[in-house]
Amino acid sequence: MSKGRYSVRRGLTLTELVITTVMGLIVILAVGMALAGSVRGLEATYGRVHSDVNRDSYAAKRAFDAVVRRSCRLAVLPSPFPVNGSSWIEVYYYASATSTFADRYARFFVDNGELKIEEGVVDANKNKLSVLTTFTVCSNIESCVFRSYGRSIQMMLTLDSGTQSATVVSSAVLHNP
Repeated sequence: MSKGRYSVRRGLTLTELVITTVMGLIVILAVGMALAGSVRGLEATYGRVHSDVNRDSYAAKRAFDAVVRRSCRLAVLPSPFPVNGSSWIEVYYYASATSTFADRYARFFVDNGELKIEEGVVDANKNKLSVLTTFTVCSNIESCVFRSYGRSIQMMLTLDSGTQSATVVSSAVLHNP
């Protein structure tokens, strides 16, 4: 029996190298596509969270809570019916701790798609003497309805910017006696 010499082969063949390279490229492309999809999702979520509609709804809720919570319990005059999907509400409050009657008023209303607050002075008979200030709280308002339930007032606000819409429901309890 003759002994044959076998040669030991070292290194890779060209076929093995091409297959390994293709497999590596497939893995890199899959990871890249997953990262690109994550970035698009993150950008879309950031856009929704920081949109005009969300900022406006937050501003409206904060202003509504701040004004209603300092108001008198018995001086709430909601409009009897919504006009064009919107209503208004008027609350009265004390200007200072020494006041004997509610000598200030705040009126929430919608004008040309903007939620506004009008604040002014009243006398003991609740006759309006003067308007101190009117300012815009937020815009993009589609409808706004106020309701009174005992000592609490509810605001249902629908905002629509054309690309995004949101409905916000906020309730506040009148704290002053």
